[in-house]
Amino acid sequence: MSFPRASQALSRFTVLDLTRVRSGPTCVRQLADWGANVIKIETPPHLEKGEGPGGPRDNADFQNLHRNKRSMTLDLKSKQGIAAFRRMVEKADVVVENFRPDVKDRLGINYEDLKKINKRIVLGSISGFGQDGPYRDRPGFDQIAQGMGGLMSITGEPGRGPMRVGIPVADLTAGLFCAMGILTALLEREVSGEGQWVSTSLLQAQIFMLDFQAARWLQMHEVAKQAGNDHPTSIPTGVFKTKDGYINIAAAGQVIWERTCQALEAPEMFTREDFKTGALRSKNRVAVNEAINKITVNKTSAEWIDIFNTTGVPCGPINSIDQVFADPQVQHLGMAIAGHKADGSEQLFVAQPFKMSRTQTKIAAVPPKQGQHTDEVLKEFGFADSEIAELHKAQAV
Repeated sequence: MSFPRASQALSRFTVLDLTRVRSGPTCVRQLADWGANVIKIETPPHLEKGEGPGGPRDNADFQNLHRNKRSMTLDLKSKQGIAAFRRMVEKADVVVENFRPDVKDRLGINYEDLKKINKRIVLGSISGFGQDGPYRDRPGFDQIAQGMGGLMSITGEPGRGPMRVGIPVADLTAGLFCAMGILTALLEREVSGEGQWVSTSLLQAQIFMLDFQAARWLQMHEVAKQAGNDHPTSIPTGVFKTKDGYINIAAAGQVIWERTCQALEAPEMFTREDFKTGALRSKNRVAVNEAINKITVNKTSAEWIDIFNTTGVPCGPINSIDQVFADPQVQHLGMAIAGHKADGSEQLFVAQPFKMSRTQTKIAAVPPKQGQHTDEVLKEFGFADSEIAELHKAQAV
């Protein structure tokens, strides 16, 4: 195949990508970035209404989500289009979709349908609330899941009302969990020889991400509340004002608390009766924070970060996005990765957050134009020139 792969790690797998918007493309991006042969199947332009899901193809969001993929068009609602898709399933390893649950039933491409064609196929499905149950048919949206999944009730300052997180965390984590599930199913397939259906939802992902806050309720019947910039259980951990801005300090535990008092040159804080234990500091968090803020406003953020790091107290700046990518450690980690457009100009993307010692990833191909690889892909799946011509004639591609 002439199409460049981003990595060799997953290069033996072929993925048919039916996803849209964010959660599904996030899942498939993980597979594409590690070298899977990802074929993004899109609606033919003549059947689209407006710009389609995700808006213009040249915006930063679309570009970042759809790198390292090829694109073909296929009308899954047409007899010829669905027949072509089923034929492709015969040679594929994975199908990923994030339609509403009933759509794949109507199209005849649910797991039961697909495994009759290819018993080794792995189907990855993402929905708003699950593939069954009372909310099955509701449309999913990230902020709705943040609210229903409890996140907004613990985000923000006390008394200010619920607050959404600044990224679509339910969408993103649902996509990542689906990718993890697909890889797990592919590993299991090596033993059983059979594929399976992997399904998750925005709601499930959001609840899982509650982590210790959910465990507090399930095991201790404690209902977490908003704590603003304070850590809900370990005080002092939060945002503190400096001479020229703000920094984060995380002084959990007695040893780190003692180091914090030393760094602040305030040994009397360590011996204060109402600050003596973690439980007391949590109970008196307002007083603790006020005492620290009275001192931190006297030096700049950079000065305090140097002092705290020298003393062994976890701390850090509060960066804007541009400052994040200007940070020397972030640059060392290579979290901005370059790809090249057809004209040779450079385009930057967010890099994968983990590295492998032998099979690295790269931006092998910037996002494709709609249907750019239709004929090429069909030929690879065994379609004759005459069959491809018939699909074009029927406007099924």
